[in-house]
Amino acid sequence: MDWSKSKSIFIVVFLILDVLLYSLYLNRHAEKQQMEALGGLVENDIEARLKDDNITYRVLPNNIESASYISGKVKDFEEDNVDIQNAENISFEDKNKLVVTLKEPVKISNLENEVAFNDFLKLNVYEGSSYRLWDIDYENNKATFYQQVNNRTIYNESGLVTVYWNENNEVIMYEQTLLETIEAYDEEKKILKPIQAIYTLYAQGLINANSTITEMRLGYSTLVPLTQKQVFVPTWEVRVQTSDNEEEKYFVNAVDGIEVKLDASKVGEVEDTIDEGVTNESKLGNETTDIEKSRE
Repeated sequence: MDWSKSKSIFIVVFLILDVLLYSLYLNRHAEKQQMEALGGLVENDIEARLKDDNITYRVLPNNIESASYISGKVKDFEEDNVDIQNAENISFEDKNKLVVTLKEPVKISNLENEVAFNDFLKLNVYEGSSYRLWDIDYENNKATFYQQVNNRTIYNESGLVTVYWNENNEVIMYEQTLLETIEAYDEEKKILKPIQAIYTLYAQGLINANSTITEMRLGYSTLVPLTQKQVFVPTWEVRVQTSDNEEEKYFVNAVDGIEVKLDASKVGEVEDTIDEGVTNESKLGNETTDIEKSRE
């Protein structure tokens, strides 16, 4: 095997990784500096600016001043012997995602009723009661649920259930990932007030004039995504009804005051780059072996 070429591939891969991570750092640093510059605004100033643009909000949470980081391990469904109810077929994706086709479809009495979906999860999904309804996609006949801990949602694809139903409103299959061994860190952090989280989004032009903040919840989003054991930071979920009567969802890191993107596009780029490098190295090794065999 040509180890010099192999080493060169890994050097290039990790250089790209360093550039991507440094880019993420610069973006976070710039956003944090902007937030610190805005930190001098008192609540009255913020309220006045929002009022000028006719941005209103309902009752905001006012009893949460601090929260801790949490961590969790991604469950390996393929390795563990999990009892799955009413299963016709069970398959796995990357060991951590469970894909279940139901033996007998289960009727959802009312697709607009969260309780009906919750009842299905409790009776048919492993640890189903630990998930909360997030979104219903009527066009594609599916509903999404995120895992919860202490009544706070973890906005992460490692704790997710997606339910699919047919034209008769009968659930026919679902996909599941699960976080386990969830632990809270001892030290709690002072968190951003809800009005400050709203202003963070407003200052970035994400909340437009004549909008209404319909709901705010404290949950968790990914802080460290590249390991099997993940770390999550307290995060404000902000739901906005626009002047066009559309709903938009935003997330703000409740500790640093930085907008959070739920999609892991940057992380995916890093992981794809690493995977590509490893694949190329493997191909290189195979090609070298083939050459050596041909010489023999």
